[in-house]
Amino acid sequence: MKKYDVVVIGSGSGGEIVDAALMSGHSVAWIDKGPLGGTCLNVGCIPSKMLIYPADRIMEILDADKLGIKVEIKEIDFKKIMDHMRKPIKESHEHMSIALKSSIENFNYLKGEGYFIDDYKIMINSENISGKKIFIGTGARPLIPPIKGIEDVDYLTNENVFNLKEKPESMVIIGGGYISAEFAHFFSAIGTNVTVLQRSDRLIANSEPEISKLLEKKMKQRMDVFTNIDVIEVEKKKTNVLVFGKDKKTDKIKEFAASKILIATGRKSNADLLKVENTGVELDSRGYIKVNEFLETSKKNIWAFGDATGKYMFKHVANEEAMIAWRNAISKDKTHLDYGAVPYAVFTHPQMAGVGLTEMQAKKSYDILVGKALYSDVAKGEAMAELEGFAKAIVDKKEYKILGFHIIGPYAPILIQEVTNAMALGGKLGYIGGGMHIHPALPELILRTFGNLKET
Repeated sequence: MKKYDVVVIGSGSGGEIVDAALMSGHSVAWIDKGPLGGTCLNVGCIPSKMLIYPADRIMEILDADKLGIKVEIKEIDFKKIMDHMRKPIKESHEHMSIALKSSIENFNYLKGEGYFIDDYKIMINSENISGKKIFIGTGARPLIPPIKGIEDVDYLTNENVFNLKEKPESMVIIGGGYISAEFAHFFSAIGTNVTVLQRSDRLIANSEPEISKLLEKKMKQRMDVFTNIDVIEVEKKKTNVLVFGKDKKTDKIKEFAASKILIATGRKSNADLLKVENTGVELDSRGYIKVNEFLETSKKNIWAFGDATGKYMFKHVANEEAMIAWRNAISKDKTHLDYGAVPYAVFTHPQMAGVGLTEMQAKKSYDILVGKALYSDVAKGEAMAELEGFAKAIVDKKEYKILGFHIIGPYAPILIQEVTNAMALGGKLGYIGGGMHIHPALPELILRTFGNLKET
């Protein structure tokens, strides 16, 4: 049995730990079932945003009429869009493969699906290895609900949708979260007839209700969106797939047909593939690895981070957690991540972004002030003819500390960064107003929103 100082399982953000451990002179084994780069590079943020960028350009062209500009889209080359998406992923794989083939002292890259056979012992490709310190960053995979007939249908997920060779004529997307909304935006923009079926009563259910309401309104202008639909069965036909959903309010069965269906109903931890029960590492009720604030599992010298823990499934969070786990493994002074300032973005149309608490969450622990402002309340937003997008701020009335901020409209993921930075520095309102803002420029929306604070 070969022994290592450090074993890292998973090739996404786990690469951060591998680099740090090698630079510190430790012997390292890196276990990865592939493909190289993990979820974000291969089936997550990178390929999806490569598709959404042209979708955004399409929508800008279609929306140009409100500014008095008459334009026409003559052709959308699906193959070229997909090839453009695949190119940087292929190049990244090539660069990483070259790096892994180079001779690195005290390092071993093991490609395969490893699993625990005992405390600190892992079986990988019929070989047993052990690690003094083990880091689990195995991510998650699509959660496929128990829908009758689903095993007989060639359904799409966020993993295989990028393999499409031809544009689907029609598509039913089951689910109403981030992944659903983004792919609905892309496929609708390129001309696919899209139907979204959401089980809960609103899209992006963890967002502010009024933001969710506007998103649904805007999406319904481009596609069919149904909420409170519980999909109970799918049936394969010669030329399409039938989807049967029960209306949760009326109990009536509704039928939908499409050439393709995409399942975006949530994520499932990959911890079960590791057989962590052989180590004493505990899982929560959903099957995710339980960790404390220092990202320690229930087993000493084993840490977990990223999607494997089921907390905040964002690449930027996984990167931060990976480095915190590493620092806690080598230092007596332990640190933890402040999850109160974790931003998110949904790259749909309109874009959404947020950080911190929603109004409902904040009311449970604070006396609050709430401010709202439309894009059209500031000169740049009015120039853009953006009449519906808006921002919402939640502030602690006593301390004047920012508790949350939420935006729906153009450039929302960019605009939210100013508030995120302020919250990371302590969250006082002065951190926003203390810096001079360009006029006329869109960040004035942030100032205007805070300027409209009122009691609720």
